[in-house]
Amino acid sequence: MNLIALDKLPGQDSMLIFHALARIGYEGLIIVSPSVPLASIGYFQDAEKEIDLHYCTNAGISVMRREVGGGATYLDGNQIFYQMIWNRNNPKFPTNIKKIFELLSQPACETYEAFGIKARFREENDIITDKGKKIAGEGGGDIGNSMVFVGGILLDFDYTTMSKVLKVPDEKFRDKIHKTMEENLTTMKRELGEIPSRTEIKRVLVERFEKITGRLEPTILDSAAQRKLRELEQLFMSNTFLFKKTPRIPDGVKIKEGIDILYGLYKSRGGLIRTAEEIENKTLLKDIVVSGDFNLFPKQGLQEVEKTLKNKDFDRESIKHAIEHAYEKYAIESPGVKPEDIAKTIIEAK
Repeated sequence: MNLIALDKLPGQDSMLIFHALARIGYEGLIIVSPSVPLASIGYFQDAEKEIDLHYCTNAGISVMRREVGGGATYLDGNQIFYQMIWNRNNPKFPTNIKKIFELLSQPACETYEAFGIKARFREENDIITDKGKKIAGEGGGDIGNSMVFVGGILLDFDYTTMSKVLKVPDEKFRDKIHKTMEENLTTMKRELGEIPSRTEIKRVLVERFEKITGRLEPTILDSAAQRKLRELEQLFMSNTFLFKKTPRIPDGVKIKEGIDILYGLYKSRGGLIRTAEEIENKTLLKDIVVSGDFNLFPKQGLQEVEKTLKNKDFDRESIKHAIEHAYEKYAIESPGVKPEDIAKTIIEAK
């Protein structure tokens, strides 16, 4: 397998790079950081619900949707991303999604430990210290014939900007978000009092990944990859892609007699689930959009769940059965999010 070890890439290239390489069949590890801050949302999230787009526009912070799950986050040069790409048939890697997260979290855990920070993987997609504080979040997804696993080593973190990037109901709530992050999210600088050498961190990280992959051969970002990266930039920075999970159902608008618009929100073990639902005569689920910060494979599976649910009876058992059928038919895996979690979100929507 290969290694592309970079320093900092401009704009959103630090996120676009794994999308481009996965599409051209690259297998291996990418180490990279952004030279310019950006905000990123998970593949299944609704941008308008998760990000303060007005603030980001005024602050000159670009916003992009990535093709892996997880939550909205603020990315800058104080994070060293590790992005592993492999062919889905590569026998070095598990096929079970839960096992993939457990296995590929170990290099980051061992890297933190090499610098004196005890860390472990916490289901479903976090790395935490021995004091229970989060020090890395991770995500994964399928892109064509490739699988992708991404995360970041937190050298330092801008809690203030992150609290401004996130969409919140009011400024009092924003203060609470800021306080909660400071109490529960830590960094190498906070744990050690200083930031170790970036070069040394990257060296250790690569060595720990090689325990899983075998020797990683250094290579460069060739012209084919660069062309694909520029091609994808047009799609990923478009409003069409950014707002792909924004509900088509209008918020708070009476469509016609007998139609109710409901919105569901439920925190499952694997992440937040949101629904926007169109209910006819209180008995029929006419239309639905499901979003959230969970991980789900294959990524087209959520769309199939939505299709399966349309025009189903609006009762818990019918909905749960329909979701279970879609999960079985399309071999869907969503660590920490079960069909009954989605059903609960739908039925208990307000």
